[in-house]
Amino acid sequence: MVSDGRGARASGYWAFLVVLTGVSLAFAAILLPYFAAILWAVIVAILFEPAYRRLLAAMPARRNGAALLTLLMILAIVVLPAALLTVALINEAASVYQRIQSGSLDPEQILVAFESAIPAWLSDALDRLGIGNLAAAKDMFGGGAAAGVRAVLGQALSIGQGVFDLFIKLMVMLYLAFFLIRDGEAIEKRVGAAIPLQADHLQLLVDRFIVVVRATIKGSIVVAILQGLIGGVVLWALGIEAALLWGVLMGAASLLPAVGTGLVWVPMALYLFLSGSIWQGVVLVFCGLFVIGMVDNVVRPVLVGRETRIPDYVVLITTLGGLQLFGLHGIVIGPVIAAMFIAVWDIAATMRTQAAA
Repeated sequence: MVSDGRGARASGYWAFLVVLTGVSLAFAAILLPYFAAILWAVIVAILFEPAYRRLLAAMPARRNGAALLTLLMILAIVVLPAALLTVALINEAASVYQRIQSGSLDPEQILVAFESAIPAWLSDALDRLGIGNLAAAKDMFGGGAAAGVRAVLGQALSIGQGVFDLFIKLMVMLYLAFFLIRDGEAIEKRVGAAIPLQADHLQLLVDRFIVVVRATIKGSIVVAILQGLIGGVVLWALGIEAALLWGVLMGAASLLPAVGTGLVWVPMALYLFLSGSIWQGVVLVFCGLFVIGMVDNVVRPVLVGRETRIPDYVVLITTLGGLQLFGLHGIVIGPVIAAMFIAVWDIAATMRTQAAA
């Protein structure tokens, strides 16, 4: 009878585990279309939690009011500037496209001028390396790129649906962020109680997750914004067209360790030198090395602190992998998964050491 009772309990346990897994997967499938909104709601809740705590200390009996004021801060600091930048970027991209369509800006002619400006010795060296033939690049700029731009902008008929979908996800993100900010501590305790991990191990993972999210946003996104802003201003001062577009590209490139903004300004400086704009090229190189480049070395340690950083080679690989798998959201997801991986193996090593002792 005892063994029958244990068998019944075991079968009941496994049956419940199957039901639990199935329901959880179904719940995840329902949430999947709003994965980005949920992710960024969690991120902004983590980032603005200290501000909420300060507001709550000033109005201890008004949790809703403190959370609402925090949400207004998110709108003013994050959402509104991002919306204004997006509108300006779309306008500038449309202007560039119109110039390409009218023929006043011909990418193929720019590449031809670039090729003709290359000195003979450099052209010979490129030929010996097997990269001197620019015919394929001219084909891409002359036909492929233009066709690609037309295909992208040809989706303008469906832009209303895209804007509406983005608006809905933004509203979901803000709505969820309000409750995560207000009830984040209680939600963390309930989730922690349901996860079958030791309390100290779970707390280590939660702490590591929060630290990495804050470090990624403050140490990467903020630095990217600063570098893109400085780079755009420098390009605008040098009279380079579409400075806003190039500045945004520079900010995006700065998210990649080791290479960073050099992916944008180095080829641009090379083009300026070869096209005869020597002083502009010199200014761009100086600003790239000693102004734009130094932002990462000066600002990031102040915002993040050395003790929270993941090795740069791990950040590079996981950021690229995250971008490949999750798109723009991979900028955060990749390093967070890397941090969780390192934390879990640190726990495993500690447990093994304790068991051996």
